[in-house]
This record gives sequence, structure tokens and C-alpha cells, in this order.
Amino acid sequence: MNFPADLKYTKDHEWIRVEGDVAYVGITDFAQSELGEIVYVDITTEGETVEKEEVFGTIEAVKTVSDLFMPATGEVLEVNPELEDAPELVNEDAYGKGWLIKVTVADPAQLDELLSADEYQKLIAK
Repeated sequence: MNFPADLKYTKDHEWIRVEGDVAYVGITDFAQSELGEIVYVDITTEGETVEKEEVFGTIEAVKTVSDLFMPATGEVLEVNPELEDAPELVNEDAYGKGWLIKVTVADPAQLDELLSADEYQKLIAK
């Protein structure tokens, strides 16, 4: 399992990486391995402001559909366009090409409430 230290994590298995005034959000390597083969990503919140811990979309694997939860309040600027034709990118590169959305972060203090890589690793080891 891969747990990049430069990311923040949620208890719901999303990650967020801040780059300047935008942030990228995706699901963790652990989450994609638990879900199995990703076949569809459904995110219709582009252009909307989504509150922390609210659902911003769903991700569908062969046997299940899971809600995606926003790690911090912000506006969804973009949905990863590559996922429409290649949802398996989430399986292949969860922290890179498999990102889900690009957002603005309304309150950077909310990021301090998220888990570090070590804390997230301990959470899933239980």
C-alpha cells in the first residue's frame, strides 16, 4: 500500500493534495483495492460548492457503488476528464492520473482536521 506523506486523508478513504490555490481530491490506494475494478465515476457537482463530508459523487466498481465524500468545503472546479473513457485510472494510479476532482478550498483550517499518512495507515490497520 502506498501512503504519500504530502497528502491529507479522510476516514472515508479520500485524499486531498493542495497545490497553490487549488486542490486535487481522489480515493486512496486502499479504497481502490477494496472496491476492485472501477468501471464508472459519476460526479455531477462541477461548478457547485460542496460542504465538508457531503457527497460529491459516486464511484462504481463491478460489485458495488460507493459515495465520495468531500474532504474540505470548496467549489468543484473540474472533474478529471480522462475518467470518462478510462475509469480504471483510479485503480492504476490512485494518487496521480486517477484523481477525481479539482477544487478550491474555502477554509484551509479544515485541512488540519484531516489525517496524516501515518494516522490514516493506523486507521486502516485496525
